[in-house]
Amino acid sequence: MIDIAAPLRLRLDSAALVANWRWLARASGAAACGAAIKADGYGLGARAVMRRLAEAGCRDFFVATWAEAAALMPLPQGTALSVLHGVGESDMVAARTLPARPVLNGIAQVRRWREAGEGRPCDVMVDTGMNRLGLRAEEAMAGALDGLAVDTLLSHLASADEDSAQNGRQLAAFRALRGRVAARRYSLANSAGICLGADYRFDLTRPGIALYGGIPRPEAEGYIAGVAFPEARVLQICDVPAGESVGYGAAWTAPAASRIAIVNLGYADGYLRCHAGHGAARWQGRRLPLVGRVSMDLAAFDAGGAEGLGEGDCLAIDYDLPAASSATGLSQYELLTGLGSRFERRWQ
Repeated sequence: MIDIAAPLRLRLDSAALVANWRWLARASGAAACGAAIKADGYGLGARAVMRRLAEAGCRDFFVATWAEAAALMPLPQGTALSVLHGVGESDMVAARTLPARPVLNGIAQVRRWREAGEGRPCDVMVDTGMNRLGLRAEEAMAGALDGLAVDTLLSHLASADEDSAQNGRQLAAFRALRGRVAARRYSLANSAGICLGADYRFDLTRPGIALYGGIPRPEAEGYIAGVAFPEARVLQICDVPAGESVGYGAAWTAPAASRIAIVNLGYADGYLRCHAGHGAARWQGRRLPLVGRVSMDLAAFDAGGAEGLGEGDCLAIDYDLPAASSATGLSQYELLTGLGSRFERRWQ
């Protein structure tokens, strides 16, 4: 096999990932702290994330689909895996074969699992106000789950990242469920929900974005560290005379003679055009502003004063999730999961 150096790298910080989980676990109090590793570990590599968090003590993991579950086999010893999208008809072979629990999301899935699940434990999602996945609360309390071995009863907060009255309404609805629906454990809080306080934590928390460096609420600032750091190779250094433009649409014109670094990075890699006017890269601590429009595979940075920078060098792309979210209007989730497959993931 030919060894080809990757022009795009995603440097991943193992210590930061583990430290983030440990802070979330402490903030979860007496509740167990799990980990959402769906979407291939939010784009960082689910198997690598799972192994590191399992070694740190995490025991409960969540993926979206059975294909994601299958890709994680065999599971680390002592861990449990739940599949959030439940069981459709085409999922039953996987659901009966793999050592993972379905999160049942509706009456049809409950019936399917009752008839074919052979009495195996399941999890159940109940909707408390988000109107996304889940049984209606009245269905769950009217006996729809009778006879099932429910390991964890879950619901999901719709507005936990905001100071919204909806949070209190969902909390009250979930408390009512806990009093009426039997399960081994109860789980409501995601990353932001953990920050809302002890009332929201119940028996198990399910952080996602905060594990990977996202700040779900102000209470997490100063405690959550960045995990993913994109780097891109310089393909060419261009000398652009004053008055000439760079890139599509002539969106940026050099105010003076400029030195421009063209790098192997574009919107096909998840570095989108909305970074224009805000984006930057770093070279030996110096900030290099993004100039012009981002192309499919290329972006340009003002390399004036970046002494020694040349073809083949790698720039560190500014990608602090909260700051980039504020500047671009993209959510921290979009920024992270949008980083494409051409990045070589390198754990350190």
